[in-house]
Amino acid sequence: MITEKDVEHIGMLADIAILRGELEEFTASFNRILEYFDILDQVTGEEKDGGAAVNVLREDEVVPSLSPQDVLSNAKETEDGFFRAPRVM
Repeated sequence: MITEKDVEHIGMLADIAILRGELEEFTASFNRILEYFDILDQVTGEEKDGGAAVNVLREDEVVPSLSPQDVLSNAKETEDGFFRAPRVM
């Protein structure tokens, strides 16, 4: 169970200002969320059909795409066939 002191500490760690008048509401919300996690912890994860794996992915299909020249034609700057972006510091 989360206490108001815990909520104040979480707010401090997250750099969130929680007013005194909001503490009770936040505490109740945190506790409701934790109750949901308790329910999820009780789920066994057993499947009724035996857990048979089924591939739901589609087959890969080769389709025409843009040429490298077409792709780079709108680039502000290119270098050796690649996009050139500003240096990140």
